[in-house]
Amino acid sequence: MHKLFRRMFSAYGPSMEPFVILLAGPIQANDLLRREVAGRRCIAADRGMMHATVLDLVPELWVGDFDSAPTELSDLHADVPRAEFPRDKDMTDGEIAIEEAIRRGARSLLLVGALGGPRTDHAFAHLVLALRYGASHDLTLFDGRERAVPLRLGETRMRSVAGAAFSILRFGDVEGLTIRNARWPLDSVSLPFSSILTQSNEATGEEIVVNLAKGQAILIAQASAEKD
Repeated sequence: MHKLFRRMFSAYGPSMEPFVILLAGPIQANDLLRREVAGRRCIAADRGMMHATVLDLVPELWVGDFDSAPTELSDLHADVPRAEFPRDKDMTDGEIAIEEAIRRGARSLLLVGALGGPRTDHAFAHLVLALRYGASHDLTLFDGRERAVPLRLGETRMRSVAGAAFSILRFGDVEGLTIRNARWPLDSVSLPFSSILTQSNEATGEEIVVNLAKGQAILIAQASAEKD
């Protein structure tokens, strides 16, 4: 790990705060997203800083190798403290931002700009990070249009609206998968990784309820019932 990274971490204790992490994927800066980010401490990862102004956020730290942040963005946020890292490193900018939030006492993490974007590998990396950090922290990915949460073993509940499309993205075989409050419910099924049975379901109420006995998966749902 980079020495500056270790030094930066050592000064903070367990304040147990809610944080938002700004990542570079697209967002829909609507009222729903603004309400979600309001009152949270904020850390921006590289080009994720482009979302700060539209969401009325002032990050307390801007991290990354800054290979994708345009000069005008740097000029606009010149007063925000920066921690710069080499481009050749073994952590992504988003991963660095999440680790720093945890070191500063994050009890919950809201990843904004983690879904979609011009590079599929970035979105995939964010889902993998969600599985890792969601095992120990309250973690949500939200871009104003789609919301995603990693499934823990046992029960997971996600607020929704009737008619909203949702899927369960599986990262391997799963066992004991139950889905309730859905157009196509499931009852304690086991599925191989190659199955797409959990793709494109539909919520039937204000909450989606999922139980998982074994495996790793992410629940991702549209924030509204509007069809594209």
